[in-house]
Amino acid sequence: MKHLKLILPITAIAVILACGGNTEEKKTETEAKTQTSDSTKIARDSLLSTLNLPEGFEISIYAEVENARSMALSESGTLFVGNRSEDKVYAVQDTDGDGKADKNYILAEGLNMPNGVAFKDGDLYVAEVSRILKFSDIENNLENPEYEVVYDQYPTDKHHGWKYIAFGPDGKLYVPVGAPCNICNNPDKPIYASITRMNPDGTNMEIYAEGVRNTVGFTWHPETQDLYFTDNGRDMMGDNIPPCELNVATEKGQHFGYPFCHGGTIQDPEFGDKRDCDDFKKPYRNLGPHVAPLGIKFYTADLFPVKYKNQIFIAEHGSWNRSEKIGYRIQMVSNTLDGEPTYKTFIDGWLNHEEQDAWGRPVDVILNDKGEMLISDDLAGLIYKVTYKG
Repeated sequence: MKHLKLILPITAIAVILACGGNTEEKKTETEAKTQTSDSTKIARDSLLSTLNLPEGFEISIYAEVENARSMALSESGTLFVGNRSEDKVYAVQDTDGDGKADKNYILAEGLNMPNGVAFKDGDLYVAEVSRILKFSDIENNLENPEYEVVYDQYPTDKHHGWKYIAFGPDGKLYVPVGAPCNICNNPDKPIYASITRMNPDGTNMEIYAEGVRNTVGFTWHPETQDLYFTDNGRDMMGDNIPPCELNVATEKGQHFGYPFCHGGTIQDPEFGDKRDCDDFKKPYRNLGPHVAPLGIKFYTADLFPVKYKNQIFIAEHGSWNRSEKIGYRIQMVSNTLDGEPTYKTFIDGWLNHEEQDAWGRPVDVILNDKGEMLISDDLAGLIYKVTYKG
């Protein structure tokens, strides 16, 4: 089933609603819409003011997308956005060039957790729990989108079933399959806790990496082309263990420890006696415990100061079962071949630590053609734009 809905800006809706009735009604409706719009803007500006960025950086709202999750950007600037708790896929455009999206298309609805989106050669790929969809020549069909199913053999489990997808430098589509549990061992079903890859037409699906509990973000090193991916650590071992991980796959067939070993050194209380931690690839960098790292990107553009060039940015969605919340921020991990990579906060403020209340949860990070950073937030239903003014 394919549907389209063009969501008009608030100002356009106000004009449409004001076109009927008498003059007094028109005036009243217009004033009400203006007041609502102004109140919303004031509230959002107030929230944005709670965010902490390095000196010289600015953050603004680029688009409104309900439950905004994974993002993919076309060469012409169309932003595609997936959902997890909703059932839709969106296309967002800035048609007047003012730096803020003014058109928002619903490309499909009624889908099964369509979290992942990827764009290649004019085509949009969308990942449901068990299927990969392809919208051919999507930018010429935004008002009449259609899709075909290119692969439908992934497990149907919804526990860690939502998927992040991206095309690698080898031209293949990489698709993770999370563990269908908090902690379990499925030796008879190696597809679980893995990263797979396939040709764009869905053929030759194979397992690329194993022992990956739940990755919802990966990218490739701009020079080595190695695969860097975040992995969410298991729950119910306490507030401070295990750490979440940033890992690097340098070749096909590497195993990253789950469910036997966490963080490179911590044996699992249930399965740790079955394998030694030294049997597995160690993390590139252990992250905070339960921070839920998702989207990841190298900063390869030139807008930000030179010290940010080729550094690694990670969206931490935030903890859900820790006694004191942690995460809800954008972290930067250093890209280095020598020594322990650093792990520092780039943006925070979505979480009020004193109140233990979060108004936003970062999900994905990408770069536009100006070198600005776009960040999706599924709790606030927003996409932010981070730029550097110096």
